[in-house]
Amino acid sequence: MSFSAEAKTELCRVPLSRACCARAEAYGVLLYCHTYSGREIRVVTASDAFALRLPRLFRRAFGFSFDREPPEDARGKRTFLLTSPARIAAVFAAFGQEPAISHHINFGMLEEDCCRQSFLRGAFLAGGSVTDPSKRYHLEFFTGHQSVSREAYALMLEMGFSPKDAARNGGYITYFKQSEAIEDVLTTMGAPLAAMGVMQAKVEKDMRNAVNRRVNCDSANADKIVSAAQEQLDAIRELDRKYGLTGLPEVLQETAMLRIANPESSLAELARLADPPVSKSCMSHRLKKLLEYQGE
Repeated sequence: MSFSAEAKTELCRVPLSRACCARAEAYGVLLYCHTYSGREIRVVTASDAFALRLPRLFRRAFGFSFDREPPEDARGKRTFLLTSPARIAAVFAAFGQEPAISHHINFGMLEEDCCRQSFLRGAFLAGGSVTDPSKRYHLEFFTGHQSVSREAYALMLEMGFSPKDAARNGGYITYFKQSEAIEDVLTTMGAPLAAMGVMQAKVEKDMRNAVNRRVNCDSANADKIVSAAQEQLDAIRELDRKYGLTGLPEVLQETAMLRIANPESSLAELARLADPPVSKSCMSHRLKKLLEYQGE
């Protein structure tokens, strides 16, 4: 099951306790479903949980269900159809509207916070999706009605969210790209477990990124150590070939022999191997003196 399907399954476990919230959720379903017109209402879904919830939702909201429903054992995309003129008129009347080509959100139906949350839940169940957060962060609501998309955008702003909007494939989307915003939207709609999934995915990503940065940093440091050590070795060998090492001051002879014996050691490691041990800056100074001798 996809992450989006799991989120919808969790949302469908929210009880249909209050009639006003059931009506608000049904309102979100209708404005984001396949077809909502004076001729027919058509809801299409591939979610098993939503397919089970939908008839109960409509009975709770309107006192009746659909004229045609798929068999209970149906799988894949299922279509719920309402064609009765009287029932369709009753649905529009429940929201204080007449059947029309252009739809608008009746904000008078969404005055309570619980009803606004239910509206978003219905909109998401009918026309929403959320991407697996382990891949990327994206949650969207898709509707074919421009006015609905614009007004839902305004509603979300009033609820404290900061969505973005765009036109796509003949429809209109309101979407979120930030993990924290997606967590908040999922929690508000009634899917705290899905929100936790987003949070967990973010933590895991941050940990992987931190490990990768550390590995890359360590690798870069190791490359620098090897490069510097090789330069020092080349200088010491050239100095030995031209002049020999016995003419060097004793501390520089020791430093040269330490580097030859420990070609991959860092400055700090060489400093600890000196007899007696010296500081890292002291060892660096000695190696620089060796390079100066080589350049003379």
